[in-house]
Amino acid sequence: MKRQPQTLMVASLTLALQTAHADNESGRAIFTEVAQPSCTICHTLADAGASGSIGPNLDELRPNRDQVIRAVTSGVGVMPAFEESLTESQIQAVADYVVSVTSAK
Repeated sequence: MKRQPQTLMVASLTLALQTAHADNESGRAIFTEVAQPSCTICHTLADAGASGSIGPNLDELRPNRDQVIRAVTSGVGVMPAFEESLTESQIQAVADYVVSVTSAK
């Protein structure tokens, strides 16, 4: 009986990690391919293989989720707003991705 709760906990953790990985892949695809122009043109982000130098280096800036959502939604400086070309869930996915790959540094 004691093993069942542990097995359930491990299965839940595995599912959560798989979901997080899938979400991260979705956010990465939005960052590198879906958003037009691609975020990689302007930003440096090691995980995405991006070395743009127009916008801030996201590895160094390490923005929080709200900062990314605001910037992607409304634009900042020369950065265009993506609220018309990306869905709210796509904007949230790219924000989660950027935060997840920069917060551990």
